[in-house]
Amino acid sequence: MFDRLIPTMLVGSYPQPAWLVDRDALLGSAPPRVRMAQVWRPSADVREEAQDDATLVALHDQERAGIDVVGDGEVRRESYFNHFANALEGIDIDNPGTVPGRTGKPTEVPRVVGPIRRTQPVQAREVAFLRGQTEKPIKITLPGAFTMAKMAKDEHYGDQEALIAAYADVLNAEIRDLKAAGADVIQLDEPHMQAHPEEARRFGVAAIDRALEGIAGPTVVHVCFGYAYVVKDKPSGYSFLAELDACSADAISIEAAQPKLDPAIVERLPSKRIVYGVLDLGDEAVETPETVSRRLRGALQHLPAERLIAAPDCGMKYLARDVAFGKLKALAEGAAIVRREVSGV
Repeated sequence: MFDRLIPTMLVGSYPQPAWLVDRDALLGSAPPRVRMAQVWRPSADVREEAQDDATLVALHDQERAGIDVVGDGEVRRESYFNHFANALEGIDIDNPGTVPGRTGKPTEVPRVVGPIRRTQPVQAREVAFLRGQTEKPIKITLPGAFTMAKMAKDEHYGDQEALIAAYADVLNAEIRDLKAAGADVIQLDEPHMQAHPEEARRFGVAAIDRALEGIAGPTVVHVCFGYAYVVKDKPSGYSFLAELDACSADAISIEAAQPKLDPAIVERLPSKRIVYGVLDLGDEAVETPETVSRRLRGALQHLPAERLIAAPDCGMKYLARDVAFGKLKALAEGAAIVRREVSGV
């Protein structure tokens, strides 16, 4: 799947159509950790069919833009987090708890009130649907165990390491079902490792390895500073990154465009492929292919082309669809420019 030089992919989300979600409700609230039922326009009895149709829209845009590894755009999700995390047994989302969010603000989150279990596959049907629509490699994303533990109020385990391990175990079971349903690439989203580096140093690598134990095929861990729509002023470096070189994931996905990271940061991950963010999602202006190619060349000063994957900084769900599509097209065209330069073809 990553056989092509400098392949391109989404990080995860793509804008949901206005006929599927109330964009004002989506943009007027922080990403939900419990539920945001009011965001959906179709009634519950037709929602799955509508989400299937929206998946086709997201897929079609990616294919038209020339993206190599495609996804479902996370169109079925109110947030990257709650679609999977809230489908588990042992949590109470009707009476949520409160914890500090990654920005420090109080955030309503699921309460863990019993053993965390997965009673059935959560996203296998979604993967099977996507697999049936395209011949391209497909990537599926899941919230990581560390991040789910940080975004829960633990009233059962009383031990952070045990809580993380419980989440990692249900992730591992889910990933096995997603692979069986046709997923090629699996990505774990772990933004809270960057937000809580000291705890990540204690538990982060073990959480990733436990979730990915025995999983064949390409795997990615995405670490970011948060959606550009929510986090306007991003730091110019990662507080937790080099440690991820020891984890079992094949690739690490980082933001680089909006925070204007020094491309030399990729040297901190010498054994990994790098999913390198070259689209600034905090800027509504659509990058030119030349801007994308320049950013990729910066990364190539510090790693071989065989280890470079081109992507947006983070999820694109808060962008207007025409802006997101334009950025994806520039991503594909910019990567093609550099691919020709490197290969000489």
